[in-house]
Amino acid sequence: MKTKMSKYSMRKGWIPVLFILLVLNLTGCAEQLKTSESSSSENIEETGDVFASKIDLTGKKIGYCSPTLNAPYYQALSQSIKSTTEKNGMQFMSADGQDDITKQIAAVEDLITKGVDVLLLNPKDPDALVGVTRLAKAAGIPVFIIDSSINPSAEYITTIQSNNLANGELAGEWLVKKMGNKQMNIALLSGNAGNPVGKTRKQGLLQGITEEQLRTQGKIDLNIKTQAYTEWSYAGGLKAMEDILVAHPDVNVVITESDVCVLGAIKAIAQAGKTDDILIVAGADGQKEAIKYIMETDFYGCTAMNSPVQIGKNSVQYAIEYMNGKRDFNKKSYTAPLLITKENAAKYYNPNAIF
Repeated sequence: MKTKMSKYSMRKGWIPVLFILLVLNLTGCAEQLKTSESSSSENIEETGDVFASKIDLTGKKIGYCSPTLNAPYYQALSQSIKSTTEKNGMQFMSADGQDDITKQIAAVEDLITKGVDVLLLNPKDPDALVGVTRLAKAAGIPVFIIDSSINPSAEYITTIQSNNLANGELAGEWLVKKMGNKQMNIALLSGNAGNPVGKTRKQGLLQGITEEQLRTQGKIDLNIKTQAYTEWSYAGGLKAMEDILVAHPDVNVVITESDVCVLGAIKAIAQAGKTDDILIVAGADGQKEAIKYIMETDFYGCTAMNSPVQIGKNSVQYAIEYMNGKRDFNKKSYTAPLLITKENAAKYYNPNAIF
């Protein structure tokens, strides 16, 4: 649900409130980072796609429900889960929520009816899918939340996602080191209002900026001129950036919760002749188009890795571990944080990747 706040301008006094919230959240954020370190998937990432199993996996069914398949990220995630599932001798069953919460609920119910052994669920809405997790539990089906988050009251084993907080912090720290003492007039491009993943990425970005400023400059100058929602789309990013450049022509930094939020914005920046004047920093995703910009230009500074391929592999491994009797999963499981800059971008660029 959209707030009544103007889409492209922030209420007077927002920045001081934000700073207070950041300070109050510092302890909680540090605790979340501690959790991520204890439950990170660094060891998993050193393995291949076929995992050890004491039981015969032949005939086991892995069901996966995506909020939509109408985006490269979701396509790559689904393909990774499918490929890893089949390499381990199991059957992959897919359901598409078609970007409609009612349809996603029905799709999950269908997977439960078909008797999957494990349900991997990527919720479109953190609250609306709680009921189907309880249906799955009643049917004896363990639920793993993939990529996004769900209301803690849901019945699930663990969430498996990128470390959005730590990735955002890395990007925020990099920005301050890059800009030094130069005045930053920041525009923030977000996905959509209330999204829990976007909120955590934003929290990481802002915390990274403020912590690095305090460490190196002894002060905080969090000069965010405006925020805009892009609905996680190229078209949304383009429209948002066009409006921002008219209302705030002095913007020289764009920070964003996702590459997709800003890739469309680049067109607006180029049309305005400001590619030499604006620096872009993304808290996620490592999309191949973004990595290419990082390699070939100076205006796209960095992005952080949110690998759908690795999340897919980790998801199937955890499902196999559960079927083999493991029960002591942490409630949050993360892939290792990673910042992509011009220095290492070529290592992670794959022009043939889906995402």
